[in-house]
Amino acid sequence: MEFVTDLRAVLGDGGMLISAADRAAYERDWRGLVNNPALAVLLPKNTQQVSEIVKLCARYGAAIVPQGGNTGLVAGAVPVEGRRQVVLSLARMKAVRGIDLATDAITVDAGLTLKELQDQAFESGRLFPVSLGAEGSAQVGGVISTNAGGMQVLSYGSMRAQVLGLEVVLADGRIWQGLNALRKDNTGYDLKQLFIGGEGTLGVITAATLKLSPAIKARGSALVGVGSVAAAVALFQAARDALGTALTLCEFMDAPAALLGAAHSPRRRLPFAAPGYVLLEASSLDEGRLPNDLLQHVLETALEKGLALDAVIAQSGRERDELIALREAISAGELAEGGAVKHDITVPVGRVAEMVTATNKLIIKNYPGCRPNVFGHLGDGNLHINIRPPEGRRVADLAPVKEAISRAIEGLAVSMAGSFSAEHGIGQLRLAGMLTHKSAVELDMMRAIKSALDPAGLFNPGKTIPGVS
Repeated sequence: MEFVTDLRAVLGDGGMLISAADRAAYERDWRGLVNNPALAVLLPKNTQQVSEIVKLCARYGAAIVPQGGNTGLVAGAVPVEGRRQVVLSLARMKAVRGIDLATDAITVDAGLTLKELQDQAFESGRLFPVSLGAEGSAQVGGVISTNAGGMQVLSYGSMRAQVLGLEVVLADGRIWQGLNALRKDNTGYDLKQLFIGGEGTLGVITAATLKLSPAIKARGSALVGVGSVAAAVALFQAARDALGTALTLCEFMDAPAALLGAAHSPRRRLPFAAPGYVLLEASSLDEGRLPNDLLQHVLETALEKGLALDAVIAQSGRERDELIALREAISAGELAEGGAVKHDITVPVGRVAEMVTATNKLIIKNYPGCRPNVFGHLGDGNLHINIRPPEGRRVADLAPVKEAISRAIEGLAVSMAGSFSAEHGIGQLRLAGMLTHKSAVELDMMRAIKSALDPAGLFNPGKTIPGVS
């Protein structure tokens, strides 16, 4: 096949996977919901090879599915059904191109993992603050393309807030050199914003210049038991008022979610029983300022006022890691125990309790026996409201009502001035929500941008924008 021969000439030995066995892990999404074939998996070593790949795919009419660590939850980085397509993995592009401590910026290839980026920052006496449960395999390019959030958005913002510049291969193979570390550049459109959160539909991000933050010198972490979601919100507000910018993390878990996380984390148990749990963390840039003391004061006041039922403060780095692991293990625990109908909604923080109450009523009334599993980023109103099947049943058994459940929960969020996708993106699995909740004007604008930058529909077909293949 001439196409494969030309690709091999560009990529050399080890740069292409052809056999079905070698392709398999790249064709299936993390949740195991979507599995479609690709012609090949391409593994370029540099940006010039990516450019040559794009030109060849345009010539031979093959679509390109850019893929990072393939840890997304909406099947945005795997092939769609019925298209002639290749998977473009940037896993071999892992260079750290430069670190500028005067500017507090680092420039890296898109295939570097988030954990490797964090380690580079740490070794330089800095912090890269975006942190995810999948950070050991999630790659910088994918994290940018999905505008991933994580547990510290409350203080540092999502990935979008960390990006200073990008290098991107466009649909005609040209390379846009947008790598710079400027905090101010008011010269026309901010082009990098088109690709951040674009899910690989407009171009291939091959490198990025990212902000570095001051290193954290001390942390205080606590797990707090609460009697209700409303109490959790009140606790967050009290902690924010008392700690200000020192409050860098505030996560909520209802009891089922916390128990699931505990069962699949090293701790294996919760320190106490409660209807709900809030994970709080305070951080300090000053070694002399002790976040544990600040947290203890907040918690003593919360206990006195009845906002908290019980609490434990981590006394070591190991204990802190165990508390974080309780939260991070929930998604993997769900998958291990049969899966769930997943939702990634956001509402104003003041309406979080209303959203959870409305969801519970909805499930009890219309889907008896189903088990809501609620957890997420309380500090920014982003909740993962996942519906597990009745005890002893499989998530596949919910197939006849899955779309109705999602439509109802997403509709509740939007009715409360929220969004049906806060940080997971759209991919293949949230296209119905786009049609339902985005206006015709918004969709027309998105389609116009896609048409302008990728007129042949080369990049990541069947994702993000309904009706664009």
